Amino acid sequence: MDKDKWNQILLLGAATLGFISLLHYRKTRHEPRRITRRTTSQVRQIERLEKILNEQKAIENDAAKGVRAPKMLPPPEGKVFLNPLLGTGVKQDINSGRAFLPESVFNKVGGYLVADNAFSEESCPIAGSILLLKGSPRMEIIMNPKNVKAAIVTCGGLCPGLNVVIREIVMSLYYNYDTTEIYGIWNGYQGFYTEGCIKKLTPHDVVDIHTLGGTILKSSRGGWNLEKIADSIEEHGFNQIYIIGGDGTHRGINAMVEEMERRNLSVFIAGIPKTIDNDIPIIDKSFGFDTSVEEAQRAIDSANIEANSAEYGVGLVKLMGRNSGFIAMQASIANRNVNVCLIPESEYELSGPNGVYNYILERLKIKKHAVVVVAEGAAVSCKDEKLVMPGTDASGNPILYDIGKHLRDGIVKYCKERDMNITLKYIDPTYMIRTVPANSGDKVLCATLAQAAVHGTFAGFTGFSVGCVGGAACFIPIDLMISTREGKNSLPGQRRVDLEGNYMWWRLMASTGQPSFINEVSLAN
Repeated sequence: MDKDKWNQILLLGAATLGFISLLHYRKTRHEPRRITRRTTSQVRQIERLEKILNEQKAIENDAAKGVRAPKMLPPPEGKVFLNPLLGTGVKQDINSGRAFLPESVFNKVGGYLVADNAFSEESCPIAGSILLLKGSPRMEIIMNPKNVKAAIVTCGGLCPGLNVVIREIVMSLYYNYDTTEIYGIWNGYQGFYTEGCIKKLTPHDVVDIHTLGGTILKSSRGGWNLEKIADSIEEHGFNQIYIIGGDGTHRGINAMVEEMERRNLSVFIAGIPKTIDNDIPIIDKSFGFDTSVEEAQRAIDSANIEANSAEYGVGLVKLMGRNSGFIAMQASIANRNVNVCLIPESEYELSGPNGVYNYILERLKIKKHAVVVVAEGAAVSCKDEKLVMPGTDASGNPILYDIGKHLRDGIVKYCKERDMNITLKYIDPTYMIRTVPANSGDKVLCATLAQAAVHGTFAGFTGFSVGCVGGAACFIPIDLMISTREGKNSLPGQRRVDLEGNYMWWRLMASTGQPSFINEVSLAN
């Protein structure tokens, strides 16, 4: 929002109050003992407008210092309201969930979060230091909570914690901001324009869902139709939209913000980043990632038991990780029993003296067992075999070649050809680890992000996502998130394991003891 429009709002408010004062003066000019004064509410309204304008001015003035802020829209009703969270104690009773916040908790103008550690010189789309707005509540809000009509939608694949995010958005809107018009959009983006998919949500509907995996709103891939979605938003009168999804979903959010601006609609849109692969840049980690790593331990433990319970036993586990191998890497480090870990970022060869197959064979000769973990997208990093599948899924992503089954068959065949009959057990828990309820740590993260998203929309921001950077919640402009690259060969809006700069990768190497899996001839070439 440019400064001129904000100045117009402030001047209009002042002019209106001045006109009222003039009329009052004319009415009472024959009564010299009476003094014309602005009412307390009029004075407070001017003060609140000034405070909102002060943050906008500070953001504009500090842009040269590296402040990256989301778009800020003017008050839809031309008024600014005091945040209903301000106060002490509880609003009603101990069971209501309605708690006040002291003034010290609210964001101060100029309170930024230094986010330099979240970027590298190669990954950041802009030069210099990066400062992000804190994801805390503002004392002044630009929307009347009673006139808010909010919509919540989940897009893409499942992830532990989705229901926690949904619950906390509803609870924060209802109890913290006194908003009752809250709606769930069923079946992802297509639910906006599909009959029967827009349903009202109350605290009663979501009170227990944080204990469940999946999403009560149901999710889907595809369904993106900007014109139909925008028409539905306008038709239903939604003015706050909360979208939970991954990198593709966030690119959609960016397009929606531009479309709302083109239609001159005051719609505030917030994203909550969701990816089980932990492959969204800037943020410390995505919600549900820790839960998935924790759940993956059960599969790796089972593989280890199977491998140790047979002569020449091999336990093979395939984990999620389409373009980024964070789950496979982190789960292997945590388990400590993994001997080989293959991820999309690290090139390898299957055959040859230094290949994966021969390494497993030689290990079986000495140790009698081996545990192998592979990320589902690791086929792309195989250098001596072309492992690809034609076609794309509903989201436009390439269909993955099944590297798990390929390794299963290849390891058995390679060893058999060299007179070793092995017992290989293949475990594929890829969808099991994403459907479990969030653990305690992820539940706290989900609640933090959901509440920050609500604070941001009421403060007047749109086109932003929420995430923890350096452990603190902040507002991240969507255009910054979808343009940032993190890790070698990453795409805009993508994070990959940095084999050179990520110390976790070298922890993995130390834990597994695996070599490079590249043959000398390949290295020479």
